[in-house]
Amino acid sequence: MASSPSNSIHTNAASLRALSSARTQQAGLQVAQKQLQTALRVADAADNASVFAVAQGIRGDLQAYGAVQSSLANGVGLGAVTQSAISQASDLTNQLQQKLTSLADGSISAQQRSIYTADVQSLTAQLQTTVQQASYNGTNLLQAASGSTSFVADTSGSSLTISSQSQVGTGLAAFQGSINTASPAGALATLGALQTFQNTLGQASGQNAAETRTLVQQSSHNNSKIDAITTGLGALVDADIGAAAAQSSARGVGQQLAFSSLAIANSQPGALGGLFR
Repeated sequence: MASSPSNSIHTNAASLRALSSARTQQAGLQVAQKQLQTALRVADAADNASVFAVAQGIRGDLQAYGAVQSSLANGVGLGAVTQSAISQASDLTNQLQQKLTSLADGSISAQQRSIYTADVQSLTAQLQTTVQQASYNGTNLLQAASGSTSFVADTSGSSLTISSQSQVGTGLAAFQGSINTASPAGALATLGALQTFQNTLGQASGQNAAETRTLVQQSSHNNSKIDAITTGLGALVDADIGAAAAQSSARGVGQQLAFSSLAIANSQPGALGGLFR
């Protein structure tokens, strides 16, 4: 096999080798610097088309999960506001029970009956306000005309529901219509209506709490999946910054050495020309 002449003026093999080495070192340096700048081993399709396509699909999944978590957060917020209103209403009915029990006592004076009646009216008005203000993002599950609300649970499109508790609004209206504090007998009858409303509140509280808890658990499950997917995406495309920094340094030195070798190789033809002086 023929070899390149070492003393050729037209073909400087040493220069070509040095130039090839410089190009290789330059390309490696650019890759390392890109990884340091982006913190990604695969930042675009030019780095690795197939891996980048997979990574883009995963990023799309993560964005979809972000929308799902936003929906679930709205559901949890609605459930929490509803539960808070039910609890406040329950506290008010306990106070009403005390006032009505006093009104059922036939020995109280007319003045005392008037005072207790005013208390009942005030507490009933607070109950009405509590139910009316149990709204989250424009939705109130306690009003008589309310309906159930569904929320996206995962990226497959399944949903979870927070049920309407319209029986609370209906029950409150029924209780308000039955109030009679003019006599002990009337107060006793009102106490019976109040107990019916308290039972309604208890049932609504239990169902709402259970459904809200389900949304919280689903959100927690989704967060675990998001963490796992994010970790997998990182393993797929993230750069090893330490290795990239070391590679950048090594490639920089290699490039300098290649340029030095190129300078030496390029000086050889001139040295040959000196032989004829």
